[in-house]
Amino acid sequence: MNYLLGIDIGTSGAKTVLLDTDSGKIAASVLKEYPLYTPRPLWAQQEPEDWWNAAVWGIREVLEKAGAEAGDVKAVGLTGQMHSSVFLDGNNASIRPAMLWCDQRTGKECEEIGRLAGRDRIVDITCNPMLTGFTLPKILWLKNNEPENYSKLRKVLLPKDYIRFMLTGEYATDVSDASGMGIFDVRNRRWSDELIEACGLKKEWFGKVYESPEISGRISETAAGLTGLRAGTPVAA
Repeated sequence: MNYLLGIDIGTSGAKTVLLDTDSGKIAASVLKEYPLYTPRPLWAQQEPEDWWNAAVWGIREVLEKAGAEAGDVKAVGLTGQMHSSVFLDGNNASIRPAMLWCDQRTGKECEEIGRLAGRDRIVDITCNPMLTGFTLPKILWLKNNEPENYSKLRKVLLPKDYIRFMLTGEYATDVSDASGMGIFDVRNRRWSDELIEACGLKKEWFGKVYESPEISGRISETAAGLTGLRAGTPVAA
């Protein structure tokens, strides 16, 4: 048998789907829900570890439902909620709960970025105005409001890219999701050095950018042991 595995890290839960490429039909699918926390007005947060636990459970469940062997899965694809922030420290541990795409606490930071980089210039680079849901203002919110946590920051990932890291050990994203972070040079398909410098950030915080269908990594031995997938299975951006 030949299967493709898809994982979607949604706002309400992780959806995992196993596609039979021979018939073009869904062989198995599962949904694992997780909490959304709103500790204050305008705040919306989730724990990245909840996403990972849901993904591991989902992968094992669809393999079991379909009676699929590890070697039957030929590739993995990832999707998920855009804009939400995962902040990792030097040990790859999550520094704080992820602020989601619907989190609205960053109004002041959007104004700050406009002053630092110029509103027209931001639109020219990112093809978007700076919006509260985007990732860049979340980074500045961390700097302005949780300086101790900001000092620990070593990587910034989106939800599906956190799952990629846990599956492969690679820090990466795709051009589509990167375009919604507020720091991506859309026309040149790369991180914007100009915006990174204007906001006082570090380029090494952001992963390698791939075109969406490219292979961005392969299932690690550790992830294989947890999920039941075969080590070396390619993971698309």
